[in-house]
Amino acid sequence: MKSKVNEIKVSYKERIPASFWQKIVSSQDAAQVLFEHWDKDTIGLYESFKVVFLNNSNKVKGVYELSKGGITGTLADVRLLFGIALKSATCAVLLSHNHPSGKLMPSGADKDLTNKLKQAGDILDIKVLDHLILVPNGDYYSFADNGLL
Repeated sequence: MKSKVNEIKVSYKERIPASFWQKIVSSQDAAQVLFEHWDKDTIGLYESFKVVFLNNSNKVKGVYELSKGGITGTLADVRLLFGIALKSATCAVLLSHNHPSGKLMPSGADKDLTNKLKQAGDILDIKVLDHLILVPNGDYYSFADNGLL
């Protein structure tokens, strides 16, 4: 007798041809893409965690909102993040979250999470290129530019 199991379907659909994908060459490029995909009405209200998925030429495959949180924090589940990265055959990621308070400096928890995600990426051969903190006035903080990655 055959056992009954659920079917698991994995999918990723490219709706924009790769030739039109934006290439990321700096933290400024990454911040621009992220600000374009952030709701201007909520960036100052609550924290969200978003990930930019890149191909092997650092071209943007897509932006995904991993979580929405509260006024002072949000979660970033390593399994969900890298599950999506693997499903979409991603080669590198850019991490990001916002600080509604306008404070640009990363917290200890921000640094710990970044290190954890970088270690997981190393195991899976998916590069964590940067972690950006965005604030409502349009400024950003780059972990890579500040030697924290």
